Amino acid sequence: MGRFSIPMKGFVLFCLWAVIAEAEYLKYKDPKQPMVTRIKDLMKRMTLEEKIGQMTQIERKVALPDVMKQYFIGSVLSGGGSVPAPKASAEDWINMVNEIQKGALSTRLGIPMIYGIDAVHGHNNVYNATIFPHNIGLGVTRDPDLVKHIGAATALEVRATGIPYAFAPCIAVCRDPRWGRCYESYSEDHNIVRTMTEIIPGLQGDLPANSRKGVPFVDGKSKVAACAKHFVGDGGTMRGIDENNTVINSNGLFGIHMPAYYDSIIKGVSTVMVSYSSWNGERMHANRDLVTGFLKDRLKFRGFVISDWQGIDRITSPPHANYTYSVQAGVSAGIDMIMVPENYKEFIDALTLLVKDNIIPMSRIHDAVKRILRVKFTMGLFENPLADLSLVNQLGSQEHRELAREAVRKSLVLLKNGKSTSQPLLPLPKKAPKILVAGTHADNLGYQCGGWTIEWQGVAGNDLTVGTTILSAIKKTVDPSTQVVYQQNPDANFVKSNEFDYAIVVVGEVPYAEMMGDSSNLTITEPGPSTINNVCGAVKCVVAIVSGRPVVLEPYVEKIDAVVAAWLPGTEGQGVADVLFGDYGFTGKLARTWFKSVDQLPMNVGDRNYNPLFPFGFGLTTQAVKMN
Repeated sequence: MGRFSIPMKGFVLFCLWAVIAEAEYLKYKDPKQPMVTRIKDLMKRMTLEEKIGQMTQIERKVALPDVMKQYFIGSVLSGGGSVPAPKASAEDWINMVNEIQKGALSTRLGIPMIYGIDAVHGHNNVYNATIFPHNIGLGVTRDPDLVKHIGAATALEVRATGIPYAFAPCIAVCRDPRWGRCYESYSEDHNIVRTMTEIIPGLQGDLPANSRKGVPFVDGKSKVAACAKHFVGDGGTMRGIDENNTVINSNGLFGIHMPAYYDSIIKGVSTVMVSYSSWNGERMHANRDLVTGFLKDRLKFRGFVISDWQGIDRITSPPHANYTYSVQAGVSAGIDMIMVPENYKEFIDALTLLVKDNIIPMSRIHDAVKRILRVKFTMGLFENPLADLSLVNQLGSQEHRELAREAVRKSLVLLKNGKSTSQPLLPLPKKAPKILVAGTHADNLGYQCGGWTIEWQGVAGNDLTVGTTILSAIKKTVDPSTQVVYQQNPDANFVKSNEFDYAIVVVGEVPYAEMMGDSSNLTITEPGPSTINNVCGAVKCVVAIVSGRPVVLEPYVEKIDAVVAAWLPGTEGQGVADVLFGDYGFTGKLARTWFKSVDQLPMNVGDRNYNPLFPFGFGLTTQAVKMN
């Protein structure tokens, strides 16, 4: 035995050395190591295939565990309305996200994927989530603290479903209400949009005092990575046509559309999404000067830049006409993560070839991957890649619904109150023998939530999710002795013959989202105008307009006693009744100009020929009534 002892000791020492080396080998998995060390250590181990996989974001429908493993996919998303099952529970979402994550973790290096979703007015794809007013209403409040609380509530509800990344906020400055995404914009005034970037620390958490400018930050498992979008000028396109051309000089672009990005970056936003639109004819997805030169180099943004859905495809016209060129142009411009979202093999093959042929340098790939990993490490995804059930009770919680109800109250704008100022109609008395509620939007939860709710383009009716319609809210608010008669579109004779004390008419636009929502006429959806005429010609009436933007109102204003801009209030319709009946006063001021006629558009505050129906900043006020 004696003559084997020295070799045996050597073997044991070798094994010990191997164990230590193995620990060193996994340095990137050690949370005690500085982030720079972890990123460097991981990147030196990654193959080109693994790096390109990190740059690839695919739709959950194609994100099978085997696909995640084989192609080293770095990110997955739910498109609008893409859910694990109709009316899926928080647990259903968590199970789905975790299954996909397990595929990513089973790869050689075990790099977790990051799952993203459009949570643009609450967690709006998810059944039973709190749906907050769309941004157009929140801009009216001019209340950054409220918006920060909405961000924090949204983060909790998104995390409740196992998702750590929200494609929000939209910081577009909508300059033409004909644009179908105008409701996603807080205001035509960039100063209001800038203050509303306070939603970012709500979503992500407050930056530590010693943070470096431009470095992304996410404060643990109750917060999400945010995404400032759409860079840049999406709200300034000609005639409000979606994805079109923003024709404006540098002073206009940097003075109107860019400022909110400065604030977002200072607040540590993790990601920035590029706009489909062009600036003076150049597609933003191919604009290296702005994406790399300005956003990354000048503003020192250190998070990652993500494309929009098939955004690089649309660099060419028609889209996808020369995909290899689109990949080259988009990645060379500085886009780090590509929302493919389905033809991932084509994207991976094209980018791999471009790198191997030295058309795209490895330095560009390394910049992209470093940024993506920085966000993942910052969020703690490596330490906590799998979601648990600890936050499921946050989804649609009463506390969040009360916050949304407050937001609704503060978002309402009183445009007219009485045919003479000496005889205001609002607040309405709760006690009256008989009142009429009319209009297509009075008892339609889908209409009051608008687009980007459960489905991409929104849904009509009351079965889409859990919430309170305006009609239900009215019935809950009035005195038990008050008879509430609901007739969607009554004729004038019915109104006259019933001797109503007053009427509440709720009309507006039907839901829409990008592309489908562009409108050249901006009219109230039929039969809204005839409902206004039939009701308001026969009885004292207040008309609440449920819409994603100002609409043509001038022909009806004289006939109406009181007008309220209710925007797209979301699930908590009780907030509308709170103010109509005087439990709270009206405080909202227009954050958009209300035009007289579409021929005046675009027309924004400060323009030379400014002659609106209701100017930017307008809003009548009322006082809360103690008892009525």
